[in-house]
Amino acid sequence: MKVHFIAIGGSAMHNLAIALHKKGYEVSGSDDEIFDPSRKRLIQHGLLPDQTGWFPRKLHKGLDAVILGMHAKPDNPELARARELDLKIFSYPEYLYEQSKNKTRIVIGGSHGKTTITAMVLHVLHHHQVQTDYMVGAQLDGFDVMVALSDQAPYMVIEGDEYLSSPIDRRPKFHIYKPHIALISGIAWDHINVFPSFEMYLDQFRRFIHCIEDGGKLIYCADDQLVRAICEEEATGSICLFPYSLPMYESDNGKVKLIHQGVKYQIQVFGKHNLLNINGSRLVCQQLGITDDMFFEAIQSFKGASRRLERVFQKNDLTVFRDFAHAPSKIKASTEAVKEYFPGRRLIACIELHTFSSLNEHFLNHYKGSLAMADEAIVYFDPHAIRLKKLPDLDPGLIISAFDKPGLKVFTDSGRLRDHILSLSLSNSACLFMSSGNFGGLQFNELYTIFDQRS
Repeated sequence: MKVHFIAIGGSAMHNLAIALHKKGYEVSGSDDEIFDPSRKRLIQHGLLPDQTGWFPRKLHKGLDAVILGMHAKPDNPELARARELDLKIFSYPEYLYEQSKNKTRIVIGGSHGKTTITAMVLHVLHHHQVQTDYMVGAQLDGFDVMVALSDQAPYMVIEGDEYLSSPIDRRPKFHIYKPHIALISGIAWDHINVFPSFEMYLDQFRRFIHCIEDGGKLIYCADDQLVRAICEEEATGSICLFPYSLPMYESDNGKVKLIHQGVKYQIQVFGKHNLLNINGSRLVCQQLGITDDMFFEAIQSFKGASRRLERVFQKNDLTVFRDFAHAPSKIKASTEAVKEYFPGRRLIACIELHTFSSLNEHFLNHYKGSLAMADEAIVYFDPHAIRLKKLPDLDPGLIISAFDKPGLKVFTDSGRLRDHILSLSLSNSACLFMSSGNFGGLQFNELYTIFDQRS
């Protein structure tokens, strides 16, 4: 099979390219910009294009498929050439579906928790040597790639994103996968550039439920009233419902233990949202033949996914976490989790407004109370990111008003942000950096070195 990627450098796209290369496919690709870690990983597998840019000559009748990434524009010259040649053009999720047509498809959806629940399921299956294909949105311990495809595995575990499939396919990705087993972890309005009203966003989850195969199973977080209402209203006919809620647990002196049928299991992740994620992943694994005993045996060694409350520095009484949180509900859950885990420590919470939604002045009020548990609250945004998204300039005073957090500091320069962090007393503290970006290129390794020298 010969496959060409238009926009091969994307986080998802380059992983799919590597997965198909490992499967024995002949893979080519183009992009007008490729950054690390995508660049390094494409080089490692001999897949980095010789030149950056778009080259219609790479498209030819011998290709079996063309996969179009979101980074490409609808007027992309390679896309135009593929259409001229009448080649088969797939979005990323469409091609994943093509690869999983003969498998049991498990799709993990929700505004938050998708990556972690998918990672938990994969960790448990890997622990018990259950073969599965997968797609997950973060790097995981024990897994070389974020996408794996084979002809042998009976299952395909997919992180189901509600964002658009491609520049020419406006369907949310998770509408395409047609799951046999689906999970919805929570619903909180996001992607307002695509779903300008909450009702429109909500409707994507209704449609997702309708995409479940006949006789399928829907696992959902019953502690989220909105999720519970939608699942119980929309799942009709032969779909079986499996609700989950917060499990019994105890947290003492930095140790968290799950309590199941009187037995205690010490785990390595923390926070009520992660405990909910564990219960959801347990029910998914049940459908795949994993008993509760097998599940709890495996989940004790789960350390989390990259940048999902990831502990990146620890020395004496200073602990630093990186987290992918950017939406209001995610920020609130992460700060509450760290505060519960370290009740006696000062919590320094720093977030970056980086997404279209978070940088939109009409969405900012949704962040009210999200940093309530922080002792020192900091917000950073890059004015250049606002210009790239063609949004109006953002007044720091508007951010302070929206968050409604006394003492909130707002920075628009990463150098000044760095200086402020280093000016703080970090003894007996927990630092939490939350962003889907990189804080304007803030050099975290340099920060950790300075933290280490001071501790």
